[in-house]
Amino acid sequence: MCLAVPAKIIELENTRALADLHGNRVSISTCLTPDAKVGSWVLVHAGFAIQILDESAARQTFTVLADLAAASGNNRETQE
Repeated sequence: MCLAVPAKIIELENTRALADLHGNRVSISTCLTPDAKVGSWVLVHAGFAIQILDESAARQTFTVLADLAAASGNNRETQE
């Protein structure tokens, strides 16, 4: 199963970016999203930003992922 997750670009140089993914810093490529800027929300899959999102869509995605984790019993509260 493949999953793309939202991240916010915090640094950008050419087609490489540092993105914040729920508190984790990840290096990604923006070659597929040339209009991405610092502050942009993007969907990240396999190290590539594949789509630019608005913040509302990113937050909705986080809510859905949290709901799925809770429904499956795989959230941080149940693992501690």
